[in-house]
Amino acid sequence: MTGSSDNAVHPDQTAPPAQQWRWSFVAAMAGYIDAGSIVAGSVALGSWVSHYGLSDSTIGLLGALSPNAISAGVGALVGGYICDRYGRKKIYAYDLLLYMFGTLLIVFAADVWMVFTGYVLVGLAVGADIPASWSLITEFSPARRRGRLGGLAQVLWSLGPVVTLLLGLLLQPLGMLGVRLLFAHLFLVALVTWWMRHGVGESARWERESRATAGTSHPLRALRLLLSGRGLTAVLVLTGMYGIWNLFAGTNGFYTPYLLAAIGDQSEAASVGLQCLYFLLVAAFTALVFMPLNDRVNRRVMFAVSSLVQLAGVLLLAFLPLSSSVALGYMVAIGVGGGFGAQHFFQLWSGELFPTRLRSTAQGLMFAVVRIGLGFWSLFVPAVSATGFHNLALILAGFLVVSGLIGTLFGPRTEGLSLEEIEARHGWSADTASPRAAPAAD
Repeated sequence: MTGSSDNAVHPDQTAPPAQQWRWSFVAAMAGYIDAGSIVAGSVALGSWVSHYGLSDSTIGLLGALSPNAISAGVGALVGGYICDRYGRKKIYAYDLLLYMFGTLLIVFAADVWMVFTGYVLVGLAVGADIPASWSLITEFSPARRRGRLGGLAQVLWSLGPVVTLLLGLLLQPLGMLGVRLLFAHLFLVALVTWWMRHGVGESARWERESRATAGTSHPLRALRLLLSGRGLTAVLVLTGMYGIWNLFAGTNGFYTPYLLAAIGDQSEAASVGLQCLYFLLVAAFTALVFMPLNDRVNRRVMFAVSSLVQLAGVLLLAFLPLSSSVALGYMVAIGVGGGFGAQHFFQLWSGELFPTRLRSTAQGLMFAVVRIGLGFWSLFVPAVSATGFHNLALILAGFLVVSGLIGTLFGPRTEGLSLEEIEARHGWSADTASPRAAPAAD
């Protein structure tokens, strides 16, 4: 995909619901690839440790540089700016090519440096893809279906790990060959997704805004707008809410298989089963709760309920001995709560609270801060967990409390509003993407 196609469809033009779902699916595959890459790394970690003799510090470095952390953050920061400056489709033309090259390096790795390099390239690519995909879904979705269509990205974000985990269990007897085949599956998914994206044209909203602001776009100006006034308020609220929650989620996603195998009494199959249960519950409650309700109910209340349910699950780990029943209760609670919580609302609110000419830049900036912050935290997780799994669980519970309070108290009331109505309410000029006087936030 190297340029615009004459037959490509503008995603934000009026279209029947079936077409909107097809566009959403193509964009939402970013979630499958992102989460699948993270989980593939966690599945492969044990084999990498034994095959390459990785130390605890090296494991921490790999986690810090993974698609779950720093590399994805850097990719999002650069990709978000490219999306706003040159169009959403520019990212779609090249990012999955980089992703496929990274997965091939891992598939054919002869030494640990190839694994590190490939995993960093994978992270850069998935990071760049996130703001492009989330912005497209936001911009072509009708006001009263924006959350419903956006929820598809979270469903696929959950299904990617399920497929990856089951493949990993099936391929486990093959050792390193199984790891290589696991990443080969991600290569094939990326190839098919890249081909499917040929049919999606540029965002018509972005094209209109680009013509209206021709010659005025500059990265420093965008940063000034995002780091002052209304922009800064939105950035701080969303980064705080999602970033602190992601310290919990990132630790759970990358280290749970490793920690359960090292500390708990679960077999490998039981550990995989528990993780699949978690992701399937996230997908189910996204489809059954978040997608049908979030455009119609008070989103703060939904967010608060999610935070409390997940907190209850983590407290099980903090105060009870780690057993099969405790692990099951933990996975059920965080899976149910995760189906309508911070990840979903960050995608939704980060697309709604910024004007079109700043949307991807804002998402990329916040995503970068969140993932890079997780990367630095990952460096210390092995040392913290070595002091006792219950201590780690108490820290994770604290993350959920802080994130829950931020989202519940300061989350915006945007359900059912058009993007233009949201921009006006939060003080943005649709013509110049500049802050202006506006009434107080909800």
